[in-house]
Amino acid sequence: MVGGANAGGAGAGQAIVAAAFAQIAKKGLEGLRQRQVATTVGLDHSTLHHYFPTKEDLVASVVEHTTAQLWPTVRAEGSTADQVRRHLRLMARALRERSELFVVLCELNLRALRDPAIRVILDRSDQAWREALRERLARGAWPGGDPAAGADLVIAAIKGSVFAPEAAADALGQLERLLENPTA
Repeated sequence: MVGGANAGGAGAGQAIVAAAFAQIAKKGLEGLRQRQVATTVGLDHSTLHHYFPTKEDLVASVVEHTTAQLWPTVRAEGSTADQVRRHLRLMARALRERSELFVVLCELNLRALRDPAIRVILDRSDQAWREALRERLARGAWPGGDPAAGADLVIAAIKGSVFAPEAAADALGQLERLLENPTA
């Protein structure tokens, strides 16, 4: 059982998502096997389809589960510039401390290049993130220029940091300094 959830109870859907997340983190999306997920949580394979009729439904829930753990980095406390800087610092820390979140998101982003269904799922998630950043940057946290482009830069920097997590703090710190002093 994952997380101690009883497969027959209300936590079965969450247990299935957690098991799928763990499988993707360990074996990649190509290694995601619904039968193995069902076995991990103590379900029959056919029962899993009661919770997630398609593999895309399961993947969409994994994306939601993963990104939900990162949303606390986008808090509305302090000035808008402080909010964006805090987001960058917390994302750098998450890259160090919760690398499995980024492994799963990276795996899904790479697959989305070839799989339109996965692309749609990720685009939905990324759009909410992009909008939250764009809003903050539009309120003066972006030193000149287009706040939408600034949001894309922040997202690209964070996504790119997944491939070099040891450099994430330095790279995102540099972006943070750019926000503090754009002429430096």
